[in-house]
Amino acid sequence: MAVSVRMDPLLEKELELAAKRQGITKSQFIIDAVERALNRKDPYALMQQLKVEEQRPDYQPVANAFEGSDQPYDTEASRAALVAKLRAKHGLSAD
Repeated sequence: MAVSVRMDPLLEKELELAAKRQGITKSQFIIDAVERALNRKDPYALMQQLKVEEQRPDYQPVANAFEGSDQPYDTEASRAALVAKLRAKHGLSAD
């Protein structure tokens, strides 16, 4: 059965990019999201699917959360680097 959905153009663009990152169509992305919202996706089946995907040679993990190598996003060093970059971009001196 066909269903039409109206959404904000920005939301549709985000949908398109997210679907492209996963290598699926927008329709399949929406179907997956609805199935998850309705608890139709079995967590065990999802885990099995992930294990299969991890075995693919082209698999790229999104984060290193389980390898102990991820750093906090908001550190003093990252803030200082960002401030320095912005100052340089706008021609401001470091006060």
